[in-house]
Amino acid sequence: MPDNKAKNYPVNPPKLHHTTFTTLRMDQMVSWYGLVCGLKPVFQSDEASWLTNDEANHRIAFLSPPGLKHPTDKGHETGIHHTAFEFETFDMWINNYVRLRDQGILPFLQLDHGITMSVYYQDPDGNGVEIQVDGFGDWADSSEWIANAKEFAENPIGTWFDPEKLVAARDAGLSFQEIHERTRAGEYLPAIIPEDIFLPEVW
Repeated sequence: MPDNKAKNYPVNPPKLHHTTFTTLRMDQMVSWYGLVCGLKPVFQSDEASWLTNDEANHRIAFLSPPGLKHPTDKGHETGIHHTAFEFETFDMWINNYVRLRDQGILPFLQLDHGITMSVYYQDPDGNGVEIQVDGFGDWADSSEWIANAKEFAENPIGTWFDPEKLVAARDAGLSFQEIHERTRAGEYLPAIIPEDIFLPEVW
C-alpha cells in the first residue's frame, strides 16, 4: 500500500542554509559568534550583518531595523530555542569547551541526548546556541538510533553531565565511546541538576 504521507514531502527537499536574528547589539553579536562558533562577517554594518564559517555566503545573519524592541519574556516565549553547531570529533568538541571556559564563557545546559553530546550557551541577546558532537560519530548510525531506540523515546531530553568531569575523563585516557556510555549511565552528573530546559531570562 502506498504511503500517502510521502506525497506531502518534496522529492528534492531544500537544505537548511542559514538562520537570521534581529538584534539591538550588532557588534556584540558579531563578536560573540566569531569567538564561540568561528563565524566571520562577510558583510557588516550597523543595520545588517552576514556571517559564515564555511563555504556558504552566510550561515547566520543579523538585522537591526528601525523600531526594533527587546523581548519582554524571551525565556518563556515560543520561538526558536537554539541553533546548533557540530564538531566532527569529541576532542574538537571538548577542546572548544575548554577554550571558551578559559575565556569565561560557560554553558547553561549540558546534556547527552544519545544522538549528540551537547553544551548550550546563550548569545548576548539570550538566544540559545548548542555546540555538539554526534554521539555515534556517524549520522547514519545516530539517525537509526533516534528513529528506533526505546531509550530515546522514553527519555528524548537525555542525561545531564558536568563538562569538567568529561574533561577529566578524557585527560585520564578514556575514549569517546567510554565517556559517552558512562555519561548516559549517569556517572558524570553535575552537583545540581537543572529543573528545566528553559532559556535563562537575561532581560
